[in-house]
Amino acid sequence: MLELWHCHNTRSLRVLWALKEMQLKYTLHTLPFPPRFLDKAYLQTNPLGTVPFLKDGTTTLTESSAMLLYLVERYPQTHLSLPATHPEYGAYLNWLFSSDATLTFPQTLVLRYSQFEKPERQQPQVVKDYAIWYLARLKRLNIHLQNHHYLVDNRFTIADISVGYALYLGELLGLAKHYQPQTQAYLQRLKNRESFIAVKDIGEKNSHYTIKPIDIT
Repeated sequence: MLELWHCHNTRSLRVLWALKEMQLKYTLHTLPFPPRFLDKAYLQTNPLGTVPFLKDGTTTLTESSAMLLYLVERYPQTHLSLPATHPEYGAYLNWLFSSDATLTFPQTLVLRYSQFEKPERQQPQVVKDYAIWYLARLKRLNIHLQNHHYLVDNRFTIADISVGYALYLGELLGLAKHYQPQTQAYLQRLKNRESFIAVKDIGEKNSHYTIKPIDIT
């Protein structure tokens, strides 16, 4: 049985979304954020204290993008993945992993120095700089979406889940007003999916935390 540990609006939303799309059976554990401070017992499950954490028998994973790839390959779902023989397979992998290396990395710094740190340790200039950096890193995506409804193969895949979460997090941070029209439309298409609507609020009552929008003007 698959088990997922989840906090509201964190990267575990990617995995929850994929599980819903794939209609897989799973056990869900919702935690307060940050769990390493608010649920110390969780450290016995995941010593890092991070979410998501996915367990499948004796297999455990701590990286959300890796979990997406694991799920579609371990439980084959051709409508959410591309085979290695597909001409867009390289692009599929690149979008899947660039969502963290390129997009959520600067968002992490924005979150930390705008709201996770104590007031005396918050850094408005760091917040503004990395918010602008995040928006600049959307350039390739903005260009791609001028002629594509989805990232690869003209259909929804886990690459869209991975990148879509980064855009959604940016929206929670108040940055979507700076997205180009085609990127705003793409995010709305993803948010309109029944699977996303069904899972986006799971864990909210147990979250103990709400992401606050920032102002970079």
